[in-house]
Amino acid sequence: MSDQVERYQILGHKEALTRTHYYHVACKELSLILREAYNKLPKNLQSLIFQDTLSALKLLPQMWTDNAVSAAHLLVQSAEATLPKQKKNVATKEFKIAMVASKRRGKAHRMQECHIELPQDVLVDIFSLLDTRSLVSASLVSRSWNAAACNNRLWESLYATIFASDHNSSKAKNLLDGRRGEDNNSVDWREALKRAHIDNSSKRLTSSRGYCLYCDMIVWLDGLKCGSGKCGPQPKMQSVVPKSSEQVVEYLLDGSSSMISSDSDSDLDDCFDEWYIPKLWAHPLNQYRPG
Repeated sequence: MSDQVERYQILGHKEALTRTHYYHVACKELSLILREAYNKLPKNLQSLIFQDTLSALKLLPQMWTDNAVSAAHLLVQSAEATLPKQKKNVATKEFKIAMVASKRRGKAHRMQECHIELPQDVLVDIFSLLDTRSLVSASLVSRSWNAAACNNRLWESLYATIFASDHNSSKAKNLLDGRRGEDNNSVDWREALKRAHIDNSSKRLTSSRGYCLYCDMIVWLDGLKCGSGKCGPQPKMQSVVPKSSEQVVEYLLDGSSSMISSDSDSDLDDCFDEWYIPKLWAHPLNQYRPG
C-alpha cells in the first residue's frame, strides 16, 4: 500500500461522513482533494476518493442541515470539474437523488405533530458534550434549549477545556488562573470566554481538524481534543495544533512535516470563512430567535 493511500486512510473521511457534526467538513475536504490533488494521485487512491464521494452524497438525506447541503453541493461541483465523464455522471445522478430524498425527509419532519421536551438537566448533560460553535447554535433552536445552553457551568467548562489545553499561550493560562481566583457564581463564563478569545484572536475554537503530537497524525477534533481514540489516558495538557483543509491536502500529497511545527494564527487563514469565530457572538445567548 502506497504512503499516500495510507495517509488518506488516516484522514478518516469514511467514518467522519456518518457523523453529522463532521459531515460538512469531510465533504469540503473531499472537494478540495478532488480539485487540488485527485489528478496527482495513483489510480487505487482515486478509486477510494470516488467511493467516499458517492458515500457522502448518499448520506446527505440523513444530515438535515443547511451546511450539509451546501457542502454536498460544493462536492458535486468539484466532482463535475475533475472526474472523468462516466464517474462525473454517476456522482451528479447520486446528488440529484439525495436532494430529492432530503427534501422529502425534511417535509415529513416538519409535518410531525409530536413535540417532546427533554428535562433541563438532561439537556445540560447533553450540551456539555458540545463545542463552542455547536452550543451557540443549540441556543437558537428553542426556548427550552436556549435556557439549557445559558447554564453558566457549561461555559465555565468550555473556558477551562480550551485554555487549560493551550500549550503555546501563557497569556491564556494566566487568564484561566485569574478567573479561577474569582467567585464562580459571580463570573459570566460566556463573556469571559468571549473576551479571552478576542485577546487570543484565532479561529482554533471552531477547527475540526488538528495535528495531535501525541498520536503523531492528523485527527478529527472531539470536544476540542484529539478524537482518534488512540491517545489512551490523555495528558492533562494535550497538544493538538489546529489545521486547515488546505494543510490536510498538503499532508495527503507529501506527508509534510510542517504539520508538527506550524502553530501560528496565520496557519488558519484559509479555514472555512463561515466558521469565523466573531459570528458566534452576533446574537446574545439569552435571546431566543424564533425560527
